[in-house]
Amino acid sequence: MSKTSDSTPETSIKTSPDDALSQVLNSMRISGSLLLKEKYQTPWAVSVPSSNTLNHLFETTTNTRIAAFHLVERGHIIIELENGESTLVEAGEMVVCFSGSAHTLSQGKGSKTITFEEIMFGGNNIFDPSKNSKQQSPCTSLICGVFLLHDTMLNPLLAALPDVLKFSVSNPNQYPRLYGVVNLMIQEFRYQTVGNSFVLQRYLEILCAEAVRAHVDNLPEQSTGWLSAIKDPVIGRAIEIIHAQPGYKWSVKSLADHVTISPSRFAARFSNTLGESPMIYITKWRMYIASQMLDKNQYSIDQIANEVGYESMASFSRAFKRHIGLPPAAWRATSFSSK
Repeated sequence: MSKTSDSTPETSIKTSPDDALSQVLNSMRISGSLLLKEKYQTPWAVSVPSSNTLNHLFETTTNTRIAAFHLVERGHIIIELENGESTLVEAGEMVVCFSGSAHTLSQGKGSKTITFEEIMFGGNNIFDPSKNSKQQSPCTSLICGVFLLHDTMLNPLLAALPDVLKFSVSNPNQYPRLYGVVNLMIQEFRYQTVGNSFVLQRYLEILCAEAVRAHVDNLPEQSTGWLSAIKDPVIGRAIEIIHAQPGYKWSVKSLADHVTISPSRFAARFSNTLGESPMIYITKWRMYIASQMLDKNQYSIDQIANEVGYESMASFSRAFKRHIGLPPAAWRATSFSSK
């Protein structure tokens, strides 16, 4: 339905020229933290808990995903997810666990595994080479940190990313933007001059965004899913329109008219690329926006229902519960009790 600027509350997504990826990155309010810059004498192993456990450690809400990243400065590591999937990460490479899955970092066999919490809060790196100076085994130098991604429920970007992304950050010709921000971050981390904390936060936000953009840039031509959809000139434009006006009374025909394609061709192209129909995607995006507005506690549930395109409060509540798992009032109560 059409809305007037005088009578409706402000949503977290405005009508704007932003592309779909920028809209979603903005909606997550990305922040980050550099946690460790350590050396480890082989053999060694460190376990990193899942995002749910890290939420407790960082005192964040359950609607925040904490994605760990690891940059290998020297040596190499094996990162193994809890599902058994493993990846070799060598010097000059960075890996990001956008899934928030628990994982183990290691080099060599037969070592005791210590936990991330022991290193972070106990301050005791038992694999520190300086404590074993007589040993001649190789050592690994790592920079580790986390990205805090907020408002993640139904976020289409996170659902589209693989569990682990790996990039080379040592070759300026391969991923020039990543190479640049990593080197700026390392310099800032190394010298820690005035304004250090503020600048590092900005670099971490950019690092997260550039990791996603590098992945999007390198998607195979025939791939499918949300990230491929936003690169499609027709489907990407339709997604931008949906995001900009979630409360409009969209139909397949009205969207097809906006991107100048027949409704049947548009519906087929959308479903084939994204894996779901336009109307299902619209509903999910509306519930995503509604969950953000409920978190802010500025508007009544009636206002929010109207803003995302529902004239019936009952219809909105049913849709919200179907996609989020809780009625709107219960979601709001749970969100604020965890803050």
